[in-house]
Amino acid sequence: MLHLYIYSLLSGLITANGVPHFIHGILGEKFQTPFGKKSSAQINIIWGWLNFVVGGFLLHLAHPRAHELRAFAMFSFGILIMSLLNLVDRKS
Repeated sequence: MLHLYIYSLLSGLITANGVPHFIHGILGEKFQTPFGKKSSAQINIIWGWLNFVVGGFLLHLAHPRAHELRAFAMFSFGILIMSLLNLVDRKS
């Protein structure tokens, strides 16, 4: 059961992290990635997409069908945490 919580939370964190990278990428804007301060739009699209793939794979590993509500709650909590962390990071 512990793996359900961990994988679902990590999936939410990583998936939410992919959103700003993917959006900046499809808008053609530069945005910070682990590869550099101002990575190109193409790098951001790839990085965002990779975050979505890894987040989906982690959710698959959680086997959410056994406990859908718990998996959804942890996934949503991960999204909330990453969203708040991104907000704090932008204000700094």
